[in-house]
Amino acid sequence: MIIETFSREETRELGRRLGEQAAAGSVYCLIGDLGAGKTVFTQGFAAGLGVAGPVNSPTFTIVQEYMGSRMPFYHFDVYRLEGPEEMEEIGYEEYVFGEGVCLIEWADRILEILPERRVEIRIEKDPGKGFDYRRIDIDQHE
Repeated sequence: MIIETFSREETRELGRRLGEQAAAGSVYCLIGDLGAGKTVFTQGFAAGLGVAGPVNSPTFTIVQEYMGSRMPFYHFDVYRLEGPEEMEEIGYEEYVFGEGVCLIEWADRILEILPERRVEIRIEKDPGKGFDYRRIDIDQHE
């Protein structure tokens, strides 16, 4: 499914709607360039899970844990990882195969270790359509 958004608010709202629909054990993979809107999307997603308070990209900690109103939310940013083996060092399996929801920014860097059942979300900019335009491709893998 392809969705176009034309503002940060629309991108955040799309994230919120997906967060509301997320089920325990789900893995969401965010893929996009720097500044594409991954963190804005994630903030909406967290709101949809009932996470109160600010949500920021965990660039230096790899994973940030939040408690939503329905289940735990595990927000990963794997931008700085050298490779998938670093995910194994932090025990990613406990998160990915756990009771909460995982959302992984820069997931294309570690796809080989993620479960086949996942949702891939690609966010792309197109300056020709406006500064805040985003093309968001959502692909459910079973």
